[in-house]
Amino acid sequence: MTMMSCCVPSRDSSDRFPCLSDPVRRSTLCLRLALVMLHLIFVGFIFIFNQEFRDNIKEQPLYTSTYLLLVAVTLAQYFFTSGSSPGYVLDAMREFAKTEASLRASEVSKQPASSKNGNVVVTIDRNRSGEHLVGNNPMNWTKMVMDMYPPGTSVRTYTCSYCNVVQPPRAKHCHDCDKCVLQFDHHCVWLGTCIGQGNHCRFWWYILEETALSIWTGILYIKYLQASFDKAWLVDVIMIILLSILSIALIFLLLLLLFHSYLVVTNQTTYELVRRRRIPYMRTIPERVYPFSKGACRNLYNFCFARTSIYAMEPLPGAHELEQMSVPYTCLDVISCRCCC
Repeated sequence: MTMMSCCVPSRDSSDRFPCLSDPVRRSTLCLRLALVMLHLIFVGFIFIFNQEFRDNIKEQPLYTSTYLLLVAVTLAQYFFTSGSSPGYVLDAMREFAKTEASLRASEVSKQPASSKNGNVVVTIDRNRSGEHLVGNNPMNWTKMVMDMYPPGTSVRTYTCSYCNVVQPPRAKHCHDCDKCVLQFDHHCVWLGTCIGQGNHCRFWWYILEETALSIWTGILYIKYLQASFDKAWLVDVIMIILLSILSIALIFLLLLLLFHSYLVVTNQTTYELVRRRRIPYMRTIPERVYPFSKGACRNLYNFCFARTSIYAMEPLPGAHELEQMSVPYTCLDVISCRCCC
C-alpha cells in the first residue's frame, strides 16, 4: 500500500498554474517580475542609504510623495499597457459582424409585421477565422476592407496566410502573438504584448513616465554621491554601478521617446518606417511622403483624444491626395501651417 502511494506521480505545479505551463507566458511573467524588482532595487537604495532623502520625508513631504507617486504611476502604467489589447483583426471582424447584425435587425424591425416572413439570422462562427467569421452579412468584411485599397487591388495580396483573414491597411501578422494586429508597430518583449492601434498611446505615456522617473532617480543618486563620496566606499561603488546602469537605460529611453514622438507626429509606425519597401501598397509612394499623415497637429489630436475605438481603420489616400502630399513645401506653406493641419 505504501509502495503504491509512492509510485503515484505528484501533480505538477504547471497544472495548477496555466501561466507557468506555457513557455512564452512564463518568460513574459519572469520579465515583468524582473522589471518590478529593478524598480524596487533602484528606489530602495535611495531610501536605505540616502539620509538626505529620508530627512526630506518630514521636511518636504510633498517632494517625497510626488516621487513615490511617480514610481507607483509608472508601474501601474506598465501593467496597464502590458495587459491592454493592441487591437486584433479578428476582434475587429467580430465587432464588424455585430454592427452589421444590429443594423439588419433594426431594418427588419422597421418593416411592417405583414412583410415579415421569418427571422433574419446572422451566423457568427467564433471558432473559425477569415471571411466565415462575418457570416452571411450582405456588406461583408472583404468588401469593406478592399474598398480601403486602390481599385483593382487583389484580395490574395492582403490575405494573411496564417490567420486566413483579409488585412486592412497598416495591419500585420505578429508571429509572437500569432495574430494579425491593427496598425502594427512592434512586439515589445518587456511588455509581453504587441504595440498597435489600441495601446500605442498608452505605450508612449509609459515611456514618458519611465524617462521622467529615471531622470529623477539619477539626480537623487548624483546628489548622494556628491554629499557622501568619502564616507562609505563600498556603498559608493554600488551606487556608481547602479547609476551607470541607470544612465544607459536613460539614454535608451530618451531615444525611444524621441523616436515614437516622431512617429506620432507623422502618423507612422515602426514597421512602416523600417520595412517600407516590403509593404506592397507603400512601394510606389515616395520616401518623404507619409500617406496616413493629416498634419502634425491633427495627428497629435487623433493620437491622444479623437480615437473612440481600437478597431478604427484608415483607408489609403487616393492618387490625387498622394500627389498633393508629394508637393515640396514653400515659404507660403510654412506661413499657412500646411505641415500642421
